[in-house]
Amino acid sequence: GLVLGVYSGEKDDGAAQFTSAGDAFDRLVSGKLRQLLSLCGPPLKKGKTRIFHGLHQDFPSVVVVGLGKKNAGVNDQENWNEGKENIRAAVAVGCRQLQDLEIPCVEVDSCGDAQSAAEGAVLGLHEYNELKQKKKPIVTPQLHGSAESEAWQKGVTYAEGQNLARYLMEAPANYITPVKFAEHIGQKLRSFSNVKVHIRPESWITAEQMGAFLSVAKGSAEPPIFLEIHYLGAANTNDAPLVFVGKGVTFDSGGISLKPSSGMDAMRADMGGAATVCSAIVTAAALNLPLNIIGLAPLCENMPSGKANKPGDVVRAKNGKTIQVDNTDAEGRLLLADALCYAHSFNARAIVNAATLTGAMDVALGSAATGVFTNSSWLWTHLYEASILTGDRVWRMPLFEHYTKQVTDCPLADVSNIGKYSRAGGACTAAAFLKEFVTAPHWAHLDIAGVMSNKDEVPYLRKGMAGRPTRTLIEFAARLSQDSHN
Repeated sequence: GLVLGVYSGEKDDGAAQFTSAGDAFDRLVSGKLRQLLSLCGPPLKKGKTRIFHGLHQDFPSVVVVGLGKKNAGVNDQENWNEGKENIRAAVAVGCRQLQDLEIPCVEVDSCGDAQSAAEGAVLGLHEYNELKQKKKPIVTPQLHGSAESEAWQKGVTYAEGQNLARYLMEAPANYITPVKFAEHIGQKLRSFSNVKVHIRPESWITAEQMGAFLSVAKGSAEPPIFLEIHYLGAANTNDAPLVFVGKGVTFDSGGISLKPSSGMDAMRADMGGAATVCSAIVTAAALNLPLNIIGLAPLCENMPSGKANKPGDVVRAKNGKTIQVDNTDAEGRLLLADALCYAHSFNARAIVNAATLTGAMDVALGSAATGVFTNSSWLWTHLYEASILTGDRVWRMPLFEHYTKQVTDCPLADVSNIGKYSRAGGACTAAAFLKEFVTAPHWAHLDIAGVMSNKDEVPYLRKGMAGRPTRTLIEFAARLSQDSHN
């Protein structure tokens, strides 16, 4: 099979404007492709396809995909590179169409941006069907022609990183327990000599005085794990690292503050923060990025039992602060409080944490963008610029003192784990809570609850867990590594 791109014409004469690969193929078949396209009716709109059979013996099936306008670039209103997004979406549709025909090998036109084309192909074909007897046929996409093979390979690596996060998030909670999550990531990093993986047991967590994290973990029969990854990619292994921290609640029932049962199965993906940051580090290692990264993921379940946190309990975090647990379903911030305290021991260049933290974030931004709360404009700029390229957008949210007062005004402890006006600005009070455990000048908190899953909003992702914003984190790390290189 072959996927070829076509731009929508500037004029209304209906003449198709092929990419260079499309032009070359049309010449190969003596102009038949152009002829057939014009016979098929009006010009192809963005994201729409036409399929032709029997044009050439090497490619019995050819899908032509609409790429939209030829010179689409950065759209300031949309905060992304429209040309790249159009390519990802179009290629994904074309590849899926050939998959439905059970064609195992697909060559893809680079459409002028091989990285985006590879991302569209590899992300678009991914589906979690590990546990089904009937599986979709496996399709191997490859670049048509060889001019941009390096960029294509980079796109494949970025997309595989996001697919790893999707795999971890989609898998049932009895398949991805804290121990199995840590082992899976360890397996992925085994072949890299410059990576060390520490799977810290409960005894280590206790010795580190991570009382907030332990208070969540104690409600479950599954033992907690603190996963610590050291990727030493910089020429000088003593260079200040970028520290990624990810919330790793492998199943969140809400604890004693039990969630409604409807939709609770999706809480297998409440470790999306850990999945995205660990997948970003696996990808950084695969790309051999020249910087040091440390990954920290507190992993546990939040379950209701005779040992579980009770509303009103007070627990002590690693930095000595006491926390009143007014709602046991606001547990992610308890894990992160201790992990963020620990992150400060690495003299970090920047600390970035990711977490499916609040339903309020989903209410605020839906699935359009990840909410970013940060004390550093330098860090914000890097994240924002990375997200324009990847199309997996971020949006800056406020870290006002206004919200801090709502978590520090607490009857029994230093801080409460929910704001005193519980529903108002829930994502903002959660961020204000985390800020109480941060002294680093460059810190960002990414609330990824809204982008956790995909229904049909991102055309190149199938329905299910999204693995967002893994590619933005990878691109951000890549930009940071260029910074230190220059």
